[in-house]
Amino acid sequence: MGSTTDPPGGSYLNLGAVTSPVGTTRLLQLAFGCTTFSLVAHRGGFDAAYGTFCMSAWCFCFALTGLVVAFEFTRLHGCLRLSWGNFTAAFAMLATLLSATAAIVYPLYFTRLECPPEPEGCTARDFRLAASVFAALLFVTYATEVVLTRARPGQVTSYMATVSGLLKIVQAFVACIIFGALVHDSRYGRFVATQWCVAVYSICFICTVVVVGMSVTGRAGTLGFPFDRIVVVYTFLAVLLYLSAAVVWPVFCFDPKYGTPSRPSGCPQGNCPWDSQLVVAIFTYVNFLFYVADLAYSQRIRLVPSL
Repeated sequence: MGSTTDPPGGSYLNLGAVTSPVGTTRLLQLAFGCTTFSLVAHRGGFDAAYGTFCMSAWCFCFALTGLVVAFEFTRLHGCLRLSWGNFTAAFAMLATLLSATAAIVYPLYFTRLECPPEPEGCTARDFRLAASVFAALLFVTYATEVVLTRARPGQVTSYMATVSGLLKIVQAFVACIIFGALVHDSRYGRFVATQWCVAVYSICFICTVVVVGMSVTGRAGTLGFPFDRIVVVYTFLAVLLYLSAAVVWPVFCFDPKYGTPSRPSGCPQGNCPWDSQLVVAIFTYVNFLFYVADLAYSQRIRLVPSL
């Protein structure tokens, strides 16, 4: 059996996957990510839910970035039943949010300028400071990838690379923060009105995840109706739903008739229902603004499902 020097479809390896600006950025992500969780695991240390979240976020981003680089370098991503452009854009935005959160949480809870008592000592402090620096650099590299791959005006690109698509990831991420505060003794079950708010958060989160899933799997173009118009209609309804939650939740949590306007003096730090209610209220307004921005930007794009 004979062979040729070059395969019929061109080179098997895609050098641009590691030499292009996006490829170089991904290599830096691998380097900074590996350095960050190695420093923490070796001597920096972590504990409790906050430390576990940071390590999980760094390891998850490192593993997925490694797979993205490997699949693009070997051109195997063409064998996957995914819309690769949508997948990489969605993952870059999610990794940006995760790495940003970890870059804030880890120094806040674990990094101090003073040396901790033995046996940790100053060595542990130095490792934690170094890990905090590399965690910040990791966030910068993921944010850089989002900037490099974001759709420009008039450019034909994947839906998840548009501002509207990126906002879908942010909306789902903020909803997860809301859910975390809800389950942390927020007492949302006291009133039907607050239960309605929970239903709003859940419905919008599920619909947003479905939109992202349809885009990433490339199924948006297989539907028997214009997917982009359905997304716009859903976004408009989500704005109305979040507007109702933004009005109802503060009234039934902070109005003197139903709740407490100010934080109770005897409420324990870190385990106070009022704190959880405040977090939910703040991020309800944040997500409402994201949905409004999404609705505004969605008027300017047209879906190209094949990308």
